[in-house]
Amino acid sequence: QVQLVESGGGLVQAGGSLRLSCAASGRTLRSYGMGWFRQAPGKEREFVAAIRRGGSTFYADSVKGRFTISRDNAKNTVYLQMNSLKPEDTARYYCAADTDGLGPNNPYEYDYWGQGTQVTVSS
Repeated sequence: QVQLVESGGGLVQAGGSLRLSCAASGRTLRSYGMGWFRQAPGKEREFVAAIRRGGSTFYADSVKGRFTISRDNAKNTVYLQMNSLKPEDTARYYCAADTDGLGPNNPYEYDYWGQGTQVTVSS
């Protein structure tokens, strides 16, 4: 069993930055693919970024060039650095673990989820 806890969300002005963290306990994340997703009120959960077991990264087109996903296996933590934030980035952000190590963009292929952290970007 893996427990994931997100942190780092908050209120920021457009153009600002935030770094989200996803700390894991219960199992090492080293062999897992990790993803970040977000969900705004009334919308479906959408893929943001993922990092595979081997370190390859993938991004949604809407965040490419602004967001960076990374992992620190020694700290059992995954990060999402978010720069040049826009009001449309406002959502609750969730991290998820894929035991297959692939980090797909389909949320249904993930095995474990955190509770999320709220990000609000004001204009």
